[in-house]
Amino acid sequence: MRVIGKFLLTLLLIVLIAAAGLFGWLTATEYMPAPVEPVQVGRSGEVRAVSAGDELTVLSWNVGYGGLGKNEDFFMDGGKKSKPADQNTVHRYLDGVSRVLAENAPDLVLLQEVDIDSSRTYGIDERRLLNANMRSDSFALNYSCPFVPVPWPPIVKVNSGLYTMSNDLLIASAERQALPCPFSWPLRIANLKRCLLVSHLPVEGSDRELVLVNLHLEAYDDGEGKIAQTNQLRAFIQDEYAKGNYVIAGGDFNQVFPGSLDLYPNRHPENWEPGVLDENLLPEGWTLAYDLTTPTCRLLNQPYNPLDAAGTQYYVIDGLILSPNVELRNVETLDEGFENSDHNPVRVQVVLAGG
Repeated sequence: MRVIGKFLLTLLLIVLIAAAGLFGWLTATEYMPAPVEPVQVGRSGEVRAVSAGDELTVLSWNVGYGGLGKNEDFFMDGGKKSKPADQNTVHRYLDGVSRVLAENAPDLVLLQEVDIDSSRTYGIDERRLLNANMRSDSFALNYSCPFVPVPWPPIVKVNSGLYTMSNDLLIASAERQALPCPFSWPLRIANLKRCLLVSHLPVEGSDRELVLVNLHLEAYDDGEGKIAQTNQLRAFIQDEYAKGNYVIAGGDFNQVFPGSLDLYPNRHPENWEPGVLDENLLPEGWTLAYDLTTPTCRLLNQPYNPLDAAGTQYYVIDGLILSPNVELRNVETLDEGFENSDHNPVRVQVVLAGG
């Protein structure tokens, strides 16, 4: 018995030392971005400045890092998996996303959850597969960790973020604006560091800009993080509009839009429950652009089965915000049947006033 006891004690000490070493290493290598950081803008081919009076199509889509299509579930939503089965599965989902982008040919694209070098997506730089026919782009990390230790087997390395693309419009500059992180150590070290990816498009013949904001707000907090991040977003876009700029902000708010709970009540709050977006969020004249006719997101507690009404949960948590000088012509959630992501894309047609 003494021998067994010593063995177990030694084993416990080894586990504790290994865990301490892991958390020490993760703490030392934690991704700690500055409040504001410039990000590189890519360009290929001819681009033009946007003009007042232009009619633009903008598409926003959380593409689920090419790993959350119809056959997937996710451990944080009541499922079991942490990554797709193989690299071919990732390529299949990304090919589907690329097809939708090509068919719609939007002027501007806001993508969330784009991996560039992650174990969960087998090291694929997804930007290379998604930016066909796009001439200007910007990317900002919002998740960077060398070893995510959950679940089992662990997720391991993640490098992922927000990706903004333009068909032929010039993105002159871009920056990463950090959002408040609601988590403290040790949860913080392997968690997302949310941000706004702000892209600046000069307006022809003026000193104004079209300020394009790509966002993905907090998902798995107690609600306070979403509120703090939403408040910072609101303050930022109002400040940009006060400068005379056009502002379009879009993405995954992880908060249900006004009226959506009446159509898609949350029957599985034990798995995941989004926040509720304040219907009085915006001042008079601003537009909250969303479409209630089609859900923008599904719960990942199981592979997608539209016939399983009891087990399937829908949400409307994706949309866009338009400043008063951006006129909304149309907004539509494209029903892709969650084939290639756990989100459907949202497309708006807008006009920049003043032409």
